[in-house]
Amino acid sequence: MNSAKLKPLGLLIFPDFQLLDAAGPIAAFEIAGRLVRGGYALTIISAAGGDIASSSGVTMRSTFLDENTIFDTLIVAGGGGVRQAALDPVVTAFVRRACASARRTASVCSGTFILAEAGLLNGKRATTHWSRTAQFAKRYPKIRLAPDRIFTRDGDIWTSAGITAGIDLCLALIAEDFGEPIARRTAQQLVVYRQRPGGQSQFSALLDMERPEGRFSSLLGWARERLTENLSVERLAGQAAMSPRNFTRKFQAEIGITPARAIERLRIEVARDWVENTTDTVDVIATRAGFGDPERMRCAFLRAFGQPPQALRRAAAPRNA
Repeated sequence: MNSAKLKPLGLLIFPDFQLLDAAGPIAAFEIAGRLVRGGYALTIISAAGGDIASSSGVTMRSTFLDENTIFDTLIVAGGGGVRQAALDPVVTAFVRRACASARRTASVCSGTFILAEAGLLNGKRATTHWSRTAQFAKRYPKIRLAPDRIFTRDGDIWTSAGITAGIDLCLALIAEDFGEPIARRTAQQLVVYRQRPGGQSQFSALLDMERPEGRFSSLLGWARERLTENLSVERLAGQAAMSPRNFTRKFQAEIGITPARAIERLRIEVARDWVENTTDTVDVIATRAGFGDPERMRCAFLRAFGQPPQALRRAAAPRNA
């Protein structure tokens, strides 16, 4: 076991926080702290201190915000109560002070709203949960939102897209602190993949887009069955019985991304499965997934994953052996 200088880490919660937004990072840093003796000293903090109830009703004990405490890393959880927390001047003032003295600041899921309200993200690149991207983009136009990323880093500010994406982010923080081998061993203990890059898309969004109450769920299901066809905005709008302009506006407001980007994500999702689990050539997969041109598919993979199809196939080979 290695030893390291203690890194004080603060995790900010609030009433009605999402329990796993806190528990995921706690587990990741606790495991890393066992692998690197004395690696992290974790403190759960809140504006009021004491027991804070999560959205599930389960409580977590916290320490009152102390403006004199300096953290190496500050992480802000998300959850249903984030709107009220983001408008609490005590919380935002603390976050600004802590960020000024911390080496880095991060958020999990909708915790990004608190960083935004604190003024820490203006001009920076950030992400949040896919279901909140339209609201986020409208409220914070000065922030360069990356709605299809599982986590982002812009200087010393990190943001993540959801519960499991928060774990991805924490593994990246651990790798930065103690190296890739420790991050990989932490991921093994958590039984999660370490290979997911920060540029990977929020694929869970595509599954949730098909929820029964969604206005465009049937359209997306229809498109999924026709990926090899020309799925232009005009054709999609016609299938939805809407004008192209109105369709594009309504679709992006509900889904959080443009129709073209959604179709690309559907194609990438299918193509990635074939890349990782079949021996079909990239040319064949590009045709079957509707990309047509393998170079077009390669560019789409680079945008979504930061890696070409061949790299994902190589990474998947040990898992399929």
